Amino acid sequence: MVNSPQNPRQELDLTSFSAAGGEPVEWRISDAPVPYPEAVAAMEARVTAIAAGEAPELVWLLEHPPLYTSGTSGKETDLLDPRFPTFASGRGGQLTYHGPGQRVAYIMLDLKRRRPDVRAYVAGLEELILKTLAAFNVRGERREDRVGVWVKRPDKGPEHEDKIAAIGVRLKRWVSFHGIAINVEPELSHFAGIVPCGVADPRYGVTSLVDLGQLVTLADVDVALRQAFVELFGPTRAMVPEATA
Repeated sequence: MVNSPQNPRQELDLTSFSAAGGEPVEWRISDAPVPYPEAVAAMEARVTAIAAGEAPELVWLLEHPPLYTSGTSGKETDLLDPRFPTFASGRGGQLTYHGPGQRVAYIMLDLKRRRPDVRAYVAGLEELILKTLAAFNVRGERREDRVGVWVKRPDKGPEHEDKIAAIGVRLKRWVSFHGIAINVEPELSHFAGIVPCGVADPRYGVTSLVDLGQLVTLADVDVALRQAFVELFGPTRAMVPEATA
């Protein structure tokens, strides 16, 4: 539950992630789907520049073409149907799906300057998702034993819940990259090719904002996401579309 004392991450102080006196975080949106290897290469280059003090922090919003990624805890047995390309990823977590209709936010922040606390940072990303969903009257919840953000689905049966957003983080010299993925209107059947994030319990499925009856677009979510980000992490400034990372 979001406010339950059984979720210690909820009790972490997240206010210190809004770094005072730093440059606004650059905010980039790519209109066309970005191939996964291209996105990873761009993130790697930008993270190196941020760590060296040669570039400002960046949030990069994009979609990928249909694909699966495997995190550092990924298992081959969780790939049930390799219908799309599968990429090894240095982020934490297991297998997940990315594709059109899903808003991926790659978040590159200097945690050494803001707050070098990985657990609190993950809680901050969860809070970012929760605030974004709340803008559309969707109550997302944390689960201490499961990653990502979940919504209750009593319409599907007792104790049924669906995952609406995923989190995967990697750090390099205390600069974060990878980030979050919020299901806006992806093709949910594409998740059937994997055991999403290793969660095989039939009570737990996958959903999206549109699946929940919220007729919103990626652009709507982008506005809510940016507002929530500013609340938690501080000011942003827009980049010219499709600028290099």
